[in-house]
Amino acid sequence: MAIFDTQILIIGAGFSGICMGVQLKEAARDDFIIVEKADEVGGTWRENTYPGAECDIPSALYSYSFAPNPAWDFKWAKQKQIHAYQKEIAQNYGLYEHIRFGRTVVSASYEAGRWQTVFADGEVITSRFLVSAIGQLHVPKTPEIKGAVDYKGASFHSAQWDHTYDYECKNIAVIGNAASAIQLIPELAEAAEHLTVYHRTPNWIIPKKDRAYSGIEKWLGKRVPGLGKLYRFSLFAQGEFFVWRIIMGKPIARWFGEAWVMAGLRKHVKDPDLRAKMLPDYPMGARRVLLSDKIYPAFARDNVDVVLDGLDQFTEDGVQTVDGTNRAHDLVVYATGFYTNPFLKEIDVTGQGDVSLKDHWADGATAYMGTMTAGFPNLFVLYGPNTNTGHTSIIYKIENQIGYVMQLIERTTSIISVSAETEADFADEMQTRLEGLAWSKVEESWYKVGNRVPNNWPGSALEFKRRFKTPIWDDYEISE
Repeated sequence: MAIFDTQILIIGAGFSGICMGVQLKEAARDDFIIVEKADEVGGTWRENTYPGAECDIPSALYSYSFAPNPAWDFKWAKQKQIHAYQKEIAQNYGLYEHIRFGRTVVSASYEAGRWQTVFADGEVITSRFLVSAIGQLHVPKTPEIKGAVDYKGASFHSAQWDHTYDYECKNIAVIGNAASAIQLIPELAEAAEHLTVYHRTPNWIIPKKDRAYSGIEKWLGKRVPGLGKLYRFSLFAQGEFFVWRIIMGKPIARWFGEAWVMAGLRKHVKDPDLRAKMLPDYPMGARRVLLSDKIYPAFARDNVDVVLDGLDQFTEDGVQTVDGTNRAHDLVVYATGFYTNPFLKEIDVTGQGDVSLKDHWADGATAYMGTMTAGFPNLFVLYGPNTNTGHTSIIYKIENQIGYVMQLIERTTSIISVSAETEADFADEMQTRLEGLAWSKVEESWYKVGNRVPNNWPGSALEFKRRFKTPIWDDYEISE
């Protein structure tokens, strides 16, 4: 069993892991290793290659502030270009020499001031600090439906797309109607002989107004960086001062948002019955607000059926709904999202006193400043509990959180931790504030665990930046 040692071990080479690596390099630190289970960087944007995969945040904002990309082809970048951007950043900042690919972490345990991280092949890496950069959306969630093993057709999750399967002119079913689904459904609708979309809950879907950037715009973005910064801020402001106010429940903002959605529905969906099916019965912002120019026209196509009846079971040739109707399908695509709770689902993490992180977070994940949890010294969770956003770029938050973690690491020569009381006070603040926001106004969503919302930040992005600018050192216990 090989044993290696480093000062900082980072798990994951997606946007968080890359950014952490860049900031360490910029601080002239080379005492870190990034481990990645796949054979390339990219995380979500390496894994999700389904037809139509693209960003749902404008690409100028869904990129690092320290590495703007004036060459985006579209306002909402496609998967291939986002992934290419990630690889370019890793290359330009010399990260590949720090990354070990094909390394699947199975467990991590804390003992005597060091983390022992064990891999699937038995290798162990010890480190002073352990950084989880695996994010919230990386474990595909496939619902358990009776009879699935008896189904004779093809089936796979959207995040595990089988590119060897030719779906042209096939009878296809898509289960789900959220972020991934609304991107792939229009692509499948154009290619399929018939497409059936099974879903329970309609979503609030705002038009994207996507378009290609012109050559002049790209030239200006490259030659006049100030214009790029101004454009980036304008995109940030749209989320911060409009979408965020919808989530806050401000009546005027919500009215404008709902009117915008309804205008798109009336324009593309002429059938009043179908339009009624597409209209949510919960407040706008309570679930993830989606963006698409293509989904409503796709739903209105003659070869597309939208089925709201619940799924009962699979049959040998298709799917049967609770009303007894059986529909035959050549292919079933699960566009059913990811496990967001518990965090660090696939890794057994053990802290002080042999306490399991799964047990520690049994009632829902908590972490002081979304970063550290009591009983697990020197463990930092990027994009952790109560750091998610519903109105702006998560990369903006990741950059701020990593700047905060860098200060914790630079201040600590041995051990840094938080108390259970500090963590509990912060968690109470988060949940108290979240009770008044749209996310708490539905019984269930991927944001919620019971009556708690462990995923999301209850304030604006500007507040997030302010509070992550400098640690409150009295809230930490530091041993030299």
